[in-house]
Amino acid sequence: MPTALILGASRGIGLEFVRQYREAGWTVFATFRGEDDRVRLRDLGAHTLKLDVQRVEDIAGIGWQLDGERLDVAVVNAGVYGLRTSSVQSPPTDEQFDLVMRTNVLGAMRLMPLLAPLLAPAQGTLAFVSSKMGSIAEAQASYGMLYRVSKAAVNMVAKMAHSDYSPMGVRVLSLHPGWVRTDMGGPNAEVAVGDSVAGLRTVLADRAAFPSGGFFDWRGQPIAW
Repeated sequence: MPTALILGASRGIGLEFVRQYREAGWTVFATFRGEDDRVRLRDLGAHTLKLDVQRVEDIAGIGWQLDGERLDVAVVNAGVYGLRTSSVQSPPTDEQFDLVMRTNVLGAMRLMPLLAPLLAPAQGTLAFVSSKMGSIAEAQASYGMLYRVSKAAVNMVAKMAHSDYSPMGVRVLSLHPGWVRTDMGGPNAEVAVGDSVAGLRTVLADRAAFPSGGFFDWRGQPIAW
């Protein structure tokens, strides 16, 4: 039975990953922050792990709790949008910057060396849920600047992970889920969360069509860095 680890599984895209992988018969480990989230994930049949990516001790705890596990997929989904009005005309405060960059970027950097050894035995996939808003090539506006900068940094983290871990057999991807109807995306977003995650799972499942070091959207289309 294949095994997935979903980091940032309390709601939205992460929760849907848990639901779909469990329905497909996978063993799923899922991280949570609050007790209500733990119960929701438990009821889906996931093995729950408490994680706040801003806490070094929580990240270390994930490492020892998963020691000896063999992962086929690990999805780093934990993240926040932060100040929606940030732009080149309205830069963030120190506190706003620290929240988004520590959650979205530093958390991913600290998780990488723990996850790669768990994925290597199965030649598994390490996937970072990024965003097309992090594409430098396609940037045409500065709204949501802080979130954009954080996702551009996450993409660099993914490329460096590919460089270091693909020789171990670990495939590393950056993924754009689309503008998804979640708490973050809002009710007017274009893509249903179920459709987004189903598409991302198709990308994750096809190693030949979507090779390590790539940046793909939920429809399988490549995105320029």
